[in-house]
Amino acid sequence: MLVLCSMLYPSLFAFIWFRCQLRLAWVAVADYLQISEEVKRRDIDCLKLIVTYCLFLTADLSQVWPEANQNFSKEIDDEANSYFQRIYNHPPHPTMSVDEVLEMLQRFKDSNIKREREVFNCMLRNLFEEYRFFPQYPDKELHITACLFGGIIEKGLVTYMALGLALRYVLEALRKPFASKMYYFGIAALDRFKNRLKDYPQYCQHLASISHFIQFPHHLQEYIEYGQQSRDPPVKMQGSITTPGSIALAQAQAQAQVPAKAPLAGQVSTIVTTSTTTTVAKTITITRPTGVSFKKDVPPSINTTNIDTLLVATDQTERIVEPPENVQEKIAFIFNNLSQSNMTQKVEELKETVKEEFMPWVSQYLVMKRVSIEPNFHSLYSNFLDTLKNPEFNKMVLNETYRNIKVLLTSDKAAANFSDRSLLKNLGHWLGMITLAKNKPILHTDLDVKSLLLEAYVKGQQELLYVVPFVAKVLESSVRSVVFRPPNPWTMAIMNVLAELHQEHDLKLNLKFEIEVLCKNLALDINELKPGSLLKDKDRLKNLDEQLSAPKKDVKQPEELPPITTTTASTTPATSTTCTATVPPQPQYSYHDINVYSLGGLAPHITLNPTIPLFQAHPQLKQCVRQAIERAVQELVHPVVDRSIKIAMTTCEQIVRKDFALDSEESRMRVAAHHMMRNLTAGMAMITCREPLLMSIATNLKNSFATALRAASPQQRDMMEQAAAQLAQDNCELACCFIQKTAVEKAGPEMDKRLATEFELRKHARQEGRRYCDPVVLTYQAERMPEQIRLKVGGVDPKQLAVYEEFARNVPGFLPTNDLTQPTGFLAQPMKQAWATDDVAQIYDKCMTELEQHLQSIPHTLAMNPQAQALRSLLEAVVVARNSRDAIAALGLLQKAVEGLLDATSGADADLLLRYRECHLLVLKALQDGRAYGSPWCNKQITRCLIECRDEYKYNVEAVELLIRNHLVNMQQYDLHLAQSMENGLNYMAVAFAMQLVKILLVDERSVAHVTEADLFHTIETLMRINAHSRGNAPEGLPQLMEVVRSNYEAMIDRAHGGPNFMMHSGISQASEYDDPPGLREKAEYLLREWVNLYHSAAAGRDSTKAFSAFVGQMHQQGILKTDDLITRFFRLCTEMCVEISYRAQAEQQHNPAANPTMIRAKCYHNLDAFVRLIALLVKHSGEATNTVTKINLLNKVLGIVVGVLLQDHEVRQGEFQQLPYHRIFIMLLLELNAPEHVLETINFQTLTAFCNTFHILRPTKAPGFVYAWLELISHRIFIARMLAHTPQQKGWPMYAQLLIDLFKYLAPFLRNVELTKPMQILYKGTLRVLLVLLHDFPEFLCDYHYGFCDVIPPNCIQLRNLILSAFPRNMRLPDPFTPNLKVDMLSEINIAPRILTNFTGVMPPQFKKDLDSYLKTRSPVTFLSDLRSNLQVSNEPGNRYNIQLINALVLYVGTQAIAHIHNKGSTPSMSTITHSAHMDIFQNLAVDLDTEGRYLFLNAIANQLRYPNSHTHYFSCTMLYLFAEANTEAIQEQITRLFQSVAQCCMGQKQAQQVMEGTGAS
Repeated sequence: MLVLCSMLYPSLFAFIWFRCQLRLAWVAVADYLQISEEVKRRDIDCLKLIVTYCLFLTADLSQVWPEANQNFSKEIDDEANSYFQRIYNHPPHPTMSVDEVLEMLQRFKDSNIKREREVFNCMLRNLFEEYRFFPQYPDKELHITACLFGGIIEKGLVTYMALGLALRYVLEALRKPFASKMYYFGIAALDRFKNRLKDYPQYCQHLASISHFIQFPHHLQEYIEYGQQSRDPPVKMQGSITTPGSIALAQAQAQAQVPAKAPLAGQVSTIVTTSTTTTVAKTITITRPTGVSFKKDVPPSINTTNIDTLLVATDQTERIVEPPENVQEKIAFIFNNLSQSNMTQKVEELKETVKEEFMPWVSQYLVMKRVSIEPNFHSLYSNFLDTLKNPEFNKMVLNETYRNIKVLLTSDKAAANFSDRSLLKNLGHWLGMITLAKNKPILHTDLDVKSLLLEAYVKGQQELLYVVPFVAKVLESSVRSVVFRPPNPWTMAIMNVLAELHQEHDLKLNLKFEIEVLCKNLALDINELKPGSLLKDKDRLKNLDEQLSAPKKDVKQPEELPPITTTTASTTPATSTTCTATVPPQPQYSYHDINVYSLGGLAPHITLNPTIPLFQAHPQLKQCVRQAIERAVQELVHPVVDRSIKIAMTTCEQIVRKDFALDSEESRMRVAAHHMMRNLTAGMAMITCREPLLMSIATNLKNSFATALRAASPQQRDMMEQAAAQLAQDNCELACCFIQKTAVEKAGPEMDKRLATEFELRKHARQEGRRYCDPVVLTYQAERMPEQIRLKVGGVDPKQLAVYEEFARNVPGFLPTNDLTQPTGFLAQPMKQAWATDDVAQIYDKCMTELEQHLQSIPHTLAMNPQAQALRSLLEAVVVARNSRDAIAALGLLQKAVEGLLDATSGADADLLLRYRECHLLVLKALQDGRAYGSPWCNKQITRCLIECRDEYKYNVEAVELLIRNHLVNMQQYDLHLAQSMENGLNYMAVAFAMQLVKILLVDERSVAHVTEADLFHTIETLMRINAHSRGNAPEGLPQLMEVVRSNYEAMIDRAHGGPNFMMHSGISQASEYDDPPGLREKAEYLLREWVNLYHSAAAGRDSTKAFSAFVGQMHQQGILKTDDLITRFFRLCTEMCVEISYRAQAEQQHNPAANPTMIRAKCYHNLDAFVRLIALLVKHSGEATNTVTKINLLNKVLGIVVGVLLQDHEVRQGEFQQLPYHRIFIMLLLELNAPEHVLETINFQTLTAFCNTFHILRPTKAPGFVYAWLELISHRIFIARMLAHTPQQKGWPMYAQLLIDLFKYLAPFLRNVELTKPMQILYKGTLRVLLVLLHDFPEFLCDYHYGFCDVIPPNCIQLRNLILSAFPRNMRLPDPFTPNLKVDMLSEINIAPRILTNFTGVMPPQFKKDLDSYLKTRSPVTFLSDLRSNLQVSNEPGNRYNIQLINALVLYVGTQAIAHIHNKGSTPSMSTITHSAHMDIFQNLAVDLDTEGRYLFLNAIANQLRYPNSHTHYFSCTMLYLFAEANTEAIQEQITRLFQSVAQCCMGQKQAQQVMEGTGAS
């Protein structure tokens, strides 16, 4: 959001950005940080703008844009909406163009009339607020809106915050997936204001960082790339874009038959082009690469039409005299605004503007920049030529048209070059319009149309894709001709050739369709045409004059016609190396000859011809060959492999499923699938990569040779060309085989995944003792298939199996083999190499030894299991990495291990699965070893693999949790990815995965203590947003999970993006970043030392204010305040240095036991206290005195950094961790920020909230090494008093209650198992003391939260629980329980319900609560009581059988409903009124049906409600007595008696507590 700030004033922004993010007001920053001189030199408005941006982060539209906050009258709103309606209308309704609306808005904005200004503000507000509904717009309306949106930015109609908002909306739209509706919206809007991009360099950087930026239209890429340098492109390309909206708009306008009004900018020139540029491209300065290369990341440019091919060809022709820049702009303006209504006027303007010498340039501009990309305006431009009445100019246009057509006909005809095909069709339509339609012939010397069709037929389908649509478009215009319309002989001769082509069986359907459409347009019946035999005329085909480019390898040759061999030396030098015979070369290698586990496998097979003259003259150049080949392979291997597998997979899967549908043996199916997949994948890879490989190897070799021989002579250059061509030919087969085998090796496991379900169905059928058979296929075969080809139940026919065996014997590109037993994924022979003994090698050796031990332990019955084979493959990958010991091999091994781990499924053998996971973790931990590649690199690469792997096994929650538990994942990076992948709830698989992961890591807390909510902050935030916006349609279980998360983490948290809690988690994330800029640590150390000296100096002033003023100047001089990132790193480094000093001081005490502990502590505090004072001063003085947001955000940021450093330190040092420095920072900062100062009092609640968040993140379960300091912090008198006494409206109570629950949760497992070691005894005593303080000073707090506390305290902790239950309000005087004839029901308090501030129903599953409510009202469903025990039981393990939280919630909920039911009947609870009800039925059922453990928990839940006199105590005491009286066994009565003893202890505790409060008892 701070994009615009850095665009306008980068240096000023660099200084203020961090403070802006923390909501610092600009005046205070300028005054206090002494930057007034720079501010004077800058525009004050810019500084305001920067500060305004920070406010945008959390505010809504009306808050960040004051003008939009008006309450407009209905008349104003209606008028504004009427203008919008006119934009979308079609005649005869009132209409307005986008430009007209923009001009009107400009007038209204500057108007002195209040009504017009209000209409302006209302229209902009409505447009911006409507943004969230744009995805629902139809294509045409969305495109018009995009043009309007971009025009608002282009015309400068919005400034400051509104401008930033508009830019952000466009950026967000462009970040949407390529070819989505909002992506097209962003493209159209960006195209409108592209001339303004030079003003926003930082914004251009954000645009360029979009993942699919390379797919943007080329002219927009130019504007963005130059915009990053604050410049316009030297050539203002008037590119065009095609979007669904622009097409829909053109069709709508064509259907309405509106006179061709001026093609206004922003309306895609009424059809395709949204360009508003009025400067014509300087064609002679545009240079584009002409060589054909294999672009693995560039998708087909089907959505754009670019004229690069024409521009490049124009560069190579003779120079045309260009008019001056201003004249070019006028020409562009004339054509931009040309229409039928102003035709004469524009012709006169052109005559006045353009001199005769510039007319050739105008003709080139018209054909290249207009005609070629604007087919819907061809009629308009043709009329323009007629009106101009300049025969010479018409001739220039015709010649230029022919020239461009020839350029496209001879250009490269790559399969995906849709742009050139589109241009050729457009030029064909134009050619027909200016020749045939005007009764002028197309001369044989200019273009031989019939020969062109014949030549295209000879050269293959790719050429036909170009030529047939082109010819069809040319002939289309003959229908408007008096001379050339059918049955003109010239026209009919071409139509007969097209009819002959139409009869070809292998002609593509789209080409047949083109011919049929042409016949319809010419009113001809294709069946009545007279196709000849020209396509079979060998002599004529041999002697064709060439009009197309050279044929490719897959050209179609006429029958019995020898290949037509041509040379392409006339096109580009590079292509001369690619002209080879059409027959594929013979295979040279056996499948097992090539080792594909690293690029080093190429080296033994590389061919170097010693007779090459270049090597005889320069033998040192031989070393360039291997690098060039490896580089070529590396560039192509991944895209070719992925594409080959993707295409071959579907074909193979469908055929194998069909052939083996009635075969019950999965092993036969698997082998056959592997054979076929191997063959298809290898063949697909071969035809995909051979040509690009040949070219890439040759290019790499020439570049390497040129680098080695810097000043090469012409003779040497010729030798280099020759050598590169020969070496490329000699080694292309090797490189191709390497890529083919890589694809094959990867294809086998992929096919197993696809067919896994089929395999399991057959295994399951065999286990059940039946033969597998697909009944659907069986029925289909029996009813529809002839006997000869019908599938039979049982094994596949041997003839069919022979086909699959043939697949295995003849793998394309490899020598035939008879070895069908070699499984995919194994090396033919073990690799032998002398091994070194460095650290990395030792790590690999150890890893290999352990892997071999695991493999030997696998039972022989599982030896052929896919997972066992995968482990062998993993071992071989380790061997390869061990031999090469380079980063590439290590990365390949890492990727293989991660993908293997993700691919593991729980359906396999349990022991094997466990061993499988251990082996993969073993490899990853070996790579993570500090002696190998280290944790940062390894974790980064593992995280990248997790993010980039395919969706099929991307969401394996067990594997991901395993990686996280073993510290192998960069949590911050993965968290961001997971949040984005959910797509706001649209990706259901990602949402379900995220829910599982959050539950495992943060709710269940299964041995992943190092993961905190900060690590999954963005994921939780996204899940909560999905839950909030789903409106009852949330994914199953999400509301309950979010409720648990909220109860655990959200008692005091505001998750607004950019809010305080966001700042804290941002600080925690940034605390683990170590790649600091060079010299930053030294600067931070110097500044910290300076500050410590200033703080302790006598001249520091009161509260160190003088020292602080001087120190801020030093920070500014050192550049620390330039960016948010730098100042964050400064805080982190200072924290680390203070902690390190403390560790060193304590280490001295260990080495010298005689040292004075007080002196050691004073030495630690010397730096820590100074650092804390610096933080406190920054918080107090940031922003204006009234700007609390700035101060709180800064505090949260710093606290987050300290927390992050603490957690990192705790994880690394473990048993060596020291609490002292962190405890000192927190306690001193707490005291500093709770001093009696007015500025601190205004932010006191937010300060306490920040500390509560901090302590909650550092709760004992997450940082057990910090637990003593943590308990001391939360029990500090200042903290307790502020939280429970001074904070108004008891707003601090829920936060403090959450901290106590954190403490009880940590103690629970130790107390439950009575494992109180000495450290735990100390912690337990400390807890009791805290509760005694609360019981004495804040008993109401314990009363209100007693349920939440007792819910997490183990049932056997009677003392701890009774301390809580004995609390009662201070304004109540308890009756003496030993008073004779005491009537409890006569007490005034007995009918008052106590306050319970815990959401106890949140733990109830929705269906369970629904059934419970139904039973309480109607005693249905009847099975509720019988199912009750099973609903409460979670396992059969003694001591953990029941869900204690659910039992507690059930008892309290039923009790409160019973009390309400009794009161509704006008009664009060008593032994007589509580009986014979659904509520008591539930209690009686639980008392009888539960076992001893369950009954104890149930009665314990009742005892938790027996406290001071209130309605709950009264009801549950009656319930307990009734259950005792109605008990059918003594066991129940014994348990009730035992619990009454604990209640009696509680009553005694209450009496003692009352005496303590009255001052009559012992404290």
